[in-house]
Amino acid sequence: MKTFDFVVVGGGSGGYAAARTGVVLGLKTVVIEGGDELGGLCILRGCMPSKTLIESANRFRTIRRASEFGLYVGRGAPDLRAIVARKRLLIKEFADYRAGQLTDGRFELIRGWARFISPHDIEVVLRDGGNERVRGRTFVIATGSRHFKPAIPGLEKTPHLTSDEALELEELPESLVVLGGGAVALEMAHYFDALGSRVVLIQRSAHVLSAFDSDIGLAIETAFRARGIQVETGTLIENIQQSAATIRVKYSQAGQSSEVEAKALLSALGRRPATAGLGLDQIGVNLNGHRVMVDDSQRTSLPHIFAAGDVCGPDEVVHVAVQQGEIAAIQAARTLGLSAPDRRMDFRLRLFAAFCEPQAAVVGLSEEEALRRGFSVRSATYPFNDHGKSIVAGEKHGFVKLVAEKETGRILGGAAVGPEAAELIHEICVALYFNATAADLAKIPHYHPTLSEIWTYPAEEIAEI
Repeated sequence: MKTFDFVVVGGGSGGYAAARTGVVLGLKTVVIEGGDELGGLCILRGCMPSKTLIESANRFRTIRRASEFGLYVGRGAPDLRAIVARKRLLIKEFADYRAGQLTDGRFELIRGWARFISPHDIEVVLRDGGNERVRGRTFVIATGSRHFKPAIPGLEKTPHLTSDEALELEELPESLVVLGGGAVALEMAHYFDALGSRVVLIQRSAHVLSAFDSDIGLAIETAFRARGIQVETGTLIENIQQSAATIRVKYSQAGQSSEVEAKALLSALGRRPATAGLGLDQIGVNLNGHRVMVDDSQRTSLPHIFAAGDVCGPDEVVHVAVQQGEIAAIQAARTLGLSAPDRRMDFRLRLFAAFCEPQAAVVGLSEEEALRRGFSVRSATYPFNDHGKSIVAGEKHGFVKLVAEKETGRILGGAAVGPEAAELIHEICVALYFNATAADLAKIPHYHPTLSEIWTYPAEEIAEI
């Protein structure tokens, strides 16, 4: 049996960040990964493939709008085989690079599936056959997440796509029903609509992006409907059935029953932490449902076991997984008596973005969350349809929003719905990092005309400049 200072279970973004950091800190490290490919969700089936496809969709949508700008191009059609081929080529490059990082000799890599058999021992079922036991002084669980399969009548018996299959489609469905209202659902609805599918989006909550302030979700819904996407919110799905040529989804809203039909169905109803089969409950690691419970040092209920990424949350995004993996390694080193800074997670700078069109992005506290936490809040918004740079670009949907503490003007959070929102939000992230006030932001020079200068207007309103 081999013994390591630091055992990393999972080789995705969080796991790799933990292993890399552990080695730098002097820990004898091993990564255990059983997936078919090395790279993790973001590279293989998440961020990078979806954004590659969306880039093609965005450019095709620009071509379709060319006449608005006095430009006339042929009525071409999207070639999904070519779009997906480009995606596969790029993802192979990203995945090969990550595989190289995992196999460059800095730490050991074991290809197999791990299960705790004691608080310090793991049994690995090897991909190539057989078993191997590993002993660790410290551990980090970074096994990611899996698609959530909700108990919707008829869904299991009806052929449907998850985002994994949607990213591989080489033929455009004539029509598509998307179940869900989170980032993945919105991005896939945008992608298929932009390429020419007739799309219906069905969401259980009162508005899409239900974790955001309601005005964010409502702005996305307005823009989607203007594009021709049918958006149904506040629904209860009653039944899903397949007929000879279509899939029928029956749902109710405020007690009124309705139904839609489409050639294809995409279930984008979220993901669940991948903790099944790890044996965590048998060794005393506390779970909340399937989610591993951690503190701000990423430590679980057992002081030598940590967790990072989707498996513990609270956000299923790569930059958080990387931060958590690094912090887990640092705290593991400290647990073993090595010198390392006492770094912990700072969720004051929570970032989230959806790459639909228009984009949506938030950072820090929402207005509703700030009020729940007892802050006296002042907020201000400014619309893109009254902003010079967005008007000339023909991107007039949405707005930016700034949330500040009323007494001091200290910025608590920000949100953007509109062109390049995922880029624009970082200006408010920087302001939050430095504890800036709305008055500070208003005084910072912004070049004209740019999208970025839109932030000065809500900042000036809050600061009363």
